[in-house]
Amino acid sequence: MRPDIAAQVRPALAGWLGHDAPFAFEPDYRPGSGVARMRVGTPPVLQMAALDAALDVWDDVTMADIRAQSVALCDRFIAGVEASCPDLTLASPRDADQRGSQVSFRFDAGYAAMQALIARGVIGDFRAPNIMRFGFTPLYIGVDDVDCAVEILAEIMTTGAWDQPEYHQRNAVT
Repeated sequence: MRPDIAAQVRPALAGWLGHDAPFAFEPDYRPGSGVARMRVGTPPVLQMAALDAALDVWDDVTMADIRAQSVALCDRFIAGVEASCPDLTLASPRDADQRGSQVSFRFDAGYAAMQALIARGVIGDFRAPNIMRFGFTPLYIGVDDVDCAVEILAEIMTTGAWDQPEYHQRNAVT
């Protein structure tokens, strides 16, 4: 929402969550401030209950467990890429204590290679001038995902599939 008109915009649907005081039970609608006034309806209670139950499996998982799995996934990715993609150079620190849950590689045509990866379902991002960046979230990415990403990256690099005109066309967001 444009900040210069946020105070004047009236939502098409005036939901109780968009009210300035939703639990005041006032007879008239008084819009909330800023973008909050655009909220409508009731939170999806059934979906939130299902999400709450799904999250119960993580109650006994510690941040140390998650970090350990993140390190293992990143190390596996680094080893796989270095073994199968000699044109890529590790840009992230090799020492896991010096990096987060992401790994970056340098490649002169990194933008095009990342676009080719995205087209094949491997989602990473690009940082100019030549960095391909991959995030590893162990809560929903596993060893099979890492191995598949390495395999797809190796295929793109080996065949030169990244060197298609559509992958060189710059978009606003990678």
